[in-house]
Amino acid sequence: MTPSTTVRSPLRLYGRDDELAALEKLLALLRRGDGSALVLAAPPGLGRTALLCAAAEAHRDRGPVLYATAAPAERAVPCSGLGALLGVGPAGASPGAPPPGVTPDALAGRLREFADGGPLLVCVDDAHVWDAASQAALAFAARGPGAGSRISFLLSAADGTAFAGLPTLHLAPLDEGAASALLDRLAAGTEGLDPVVRAEILREAGGNPRLLGGLTGCLTPDQLAGRTPLPWPLPGGEAVLAAHAERLDDLPDRTRSLLLLAAAAQEHEPEGAGADALLLLRAGTRVGLPRAFLDRALFDGTGAGGLLQRAGSRVHFAHRLAARAVLHHAPWARRRAAHELLATLLAETGDRGAVDDSRARDVPGFPEARAARTTALPLAALVQRACAASGPDAALATGLEAVAVAPFPHAARAAALARAALLSTGPALRAARFAAAAEQARLAGDPPLARALLARTGPRTADAAPADSAATPGVAVTDPAPGLAPYVHGMLALRSGPVADAHEVLLAAAALLVPHDHRRALDALLGAAEAAWAAGDALGYLNAMNRLARTPADEGLEHYRAGMSAVLEDRTAEGHARLRRCLAPAGDPGDSAALLRAGVAALVLGDIAAACRAGARALAAVRTAGPDALLPQALEHLAYAELRAGRHAGARAHALEGLHAARRTGQPNSSAHLHAVLALAASVEGPAEVCDAHGDAAMAEAGPHGLAQAVTLATWARARADLAAGRPGEAAARLAPLIQAGPGCGHFATRTLAVPCWVEAAVLAGRLPEESRALHAAVDEFAFWAARAADPGAPAQLARCRALLAPADEADARYSEALARHEEAGGDFERARTHLLYGQWLRRRRRTREARRPLRDALIGFQRCSARAWAERAAGELRAAGEPVAATVRDPAGEPLAALTPQQQRIARCVAEGATNREVALRLSLSPRTVDHHLRNVFAALSIRSRTELARLLSS
Repeated sequence: MTPSTTVRSPLRLYGRDDELAALEKLLALLRRGDGSALVLAAPPGLGRTALLCAAAEAHRDRGPVLYATAAPAERAVPCSGLGALLGVGPAGASPGAPPPGVTPDALAGRLREFADGGPLLVCVDDAHVWDAASQAALAFAARGPGAGSRISFLLSAADGTAFAGLPTLHLAPLDEGAASALLDRLAAGTEGLDPVVRAEILREAGGNPRLLGGLTGCLTPDQLAGRTPLPWPLPGGEAVLAAHAERLDDLPDRTRSLLLLAAAAQEHEPEGAGADALLLLRAGTRVGLPRAFLDRALFDGTGAGGLLQRAGSRVHFAHRLAARAVLHHAPWARRRAAHELLATLLAETGDRGAVDDSRARDVPGFPEARAARTTALPLAALVQRACAASGPDAALATGLEAVAVAPFPHAARAAALARAALLSTGPALRAARFAAAAEQARLAGDPPLARALLARTGPRTADAAPADSAATPGVAVTDPAPGLAPYVHGMLALRSGPVADAHEVLLAAAALLVPHDHRRALDALLGAAEAAWAAGDALGYLNAMNRLARTPADEGLEHYRAGMSAVLEDRTAEGHARLRRCLAPAGDPGDSAALLRAGVAALVLGDIAAACRAGARALAAVRTAGPDALLPQALEHLAYAELRAGRHAGARAHALEGLHAARRTGQPNSSAHLHAVLALAASVEGPAEVCDAHGDAAMAEAGPHGLAQAVTLATWARARADLAAGRPGEAAARLAPLIQAGPGCGHFATRTLAVPCWVEAAVLAGRLPEESRALHAAVDEFAFWAARAADPGAPAQLARCRALLAPADEADARYSEALARHEEAGGDFERARTHLLYGQWLRRRRRTREARRPLRDALIGFQRCSARAWAERAAGELRAAGEPVAATVRDPAGEPLAALTPQQQRIARCVAEGATNREVALRLSLSPRTVDHHLRNVFAALSIRSRTELARLLSS
């Protein structure tokens, strides 16, 4: 006997490191004489054959390999069939030909005989296609090997195939990174892969390697490069769909009928939404399926071949491609009949009692689903009729477009408009409908789908005529607006791309939209202004606002435009007067966009209470009526207003929710802003590691996309954390560039807010002499803003800044003024910071007894607002003033410092961080001589001789 010929895998296996490690473990045991077995289970196309080939290739130099396959013609190399080994057929017999009638004992004995030549690896691909008797024999033989055996079995089978008693490894789809790497390999010969096309192929493939190859292979170089529009749906998945459909032939007729109805029902729903179980119940009853069978399949999760699963009131296919496979496998006549039946049922409104759905009443979610379905009936019925259309149908497409409006959800409208585009006969109108579908997908919070739909719009020409109107006389069609596609591109870039690009694209889109679509033209200009604001481009913001002035708008929007422009042009009094008229929008109380603008106006005015109210109302409006894409912005605006109001816990909670929403809806720019807000909250609440993590995340996302505002806020947050940790030098170094005006410096609208932190850091770090002029200039600018703002805390912070800069004979009065202002304004955190600075100032002048009261008030204030790091700093100052204080935070250094006094502990930690004696003195308001004295005592108490030993001791 001769071993099998070599089995080779033609491509590198991407994203299968864990699976390859499991195979290597099996082979290592086999080489030691310990036989074992493993089943690789997966739906078609996930690479189970490639893994078998990889295992055979890895073992071929160590011993014989027996490789039996259901489809040897598709393998990369010749294989030895298991049937040939047993004398029941030639090697590589007909596809799917298992050894018929083989007994378990005969199979085991024959394999043992062949294994005498060395450790034997038996690979059986597509074992699920063997007959029941052969599967039983194979499973019996595979369970037999163990210690001392020279045979291992590696089987591949479809997901859901039972090989009792054998360990099974279920293959998952490739993750995004592995799928992207494989796509790069598959498209290596093309000129370049357009990012939108890449995202669409990855989305459509869903991590299925074989499908990924099929989709890529069916697109032309121009389509891959984005020069010509993509077809819809993407071709190339036929082989994978056929493989998924193989098991359907073995199912009973009634099961195939229900699966076809379920697959057809999903076509009028957004992707991933599944099908309405009550609709399927009525449809199944109408075609004569037994009620008991429908109950098992739709309510109990059995009776549908394991392909259907229920979640609440929805029915889903177990595998993503199964629904498409069912439609692909069914004859067109049956598909059309299913769609027509569903359309008829959806259009019916008076026969709800035709089916007894008493079983459904007890299922969670069903009563609500039944009540909510009424409004969706006309659109759903039309989409089902569109699915039944055998070709373009201008009248049906126009009807779909006319119905795809509010109050239907944006996702449903996107699906309907995409179907209308497919039914359109003219390229111009088809492109416009795909662009309209993309806009609805964006509003639904699905940017990948929006980009996929935009990829179908293709290049447009000014003289393109909507051919649908000529094809169907008398049918009114919407004139396609040429600026719609760039408008959607710009709005997507505003949330997920470089904001400078979004600014320019939206300005261009607005110019195209003005003659056709006044509302979207306004939205495009507002989006361009928002992009410029995020980028810190004041001139770009004013340019967009000035263009908005030439486009008629309602009174509230005009007040907002004029007010914001006046403030940026230093006409502050006029601007504030205008903006105050925006705080209570006079139109629709649920207009979330107007409420968000009211919140922005309130923040510019400094009316923090009004900003919190507007933010809360905007969030409620978005939660109630959508769109989903606006949820991250609503949460961000409210969280920032709460930060300004000192409600740090509430700001953190809303920002975390916003971060999840931004990730779910694919909006990395919003994520950057929300990370910055979370960093600011953590700079108060701590710990410092959380502030650093959010600050780093904000910088990583904001930098490449030019989000100057997020960068400014994140830097301010890290500087504030430095102050809390007693590192004023680092804080001053971070803040100094932000306070300056001009390109490359801080954001024009937020840098002023960081002035009090910079003054505090610079004074505590001893930078007052060399930076005196810049500090006083910054305070004067802050005073100018505070005099015109309605922020009640601004006068107190201004008085604190002047106290820090005042000569010794004036500082007392300045601090007293600041504390009096804080009593009027409220806000625990800022008041506690002033108490802390006043206490430090008193202690530095050896007025220790007087220093204890403000330091005690600072500690209590920080504890009240959960500012843990700041409370620890205040407690250290209070201990240094001679008042014993219980530790507010568990000592991170542990036992080594237990023998030291509180003052010695603080000095030891600073020195261990690398600070010089002078730097420690500045941090702790001591003299360098005092620090040196304490440090010698620290060395003696800890029995060490150097700073290096101290750092090593505290880091252990």
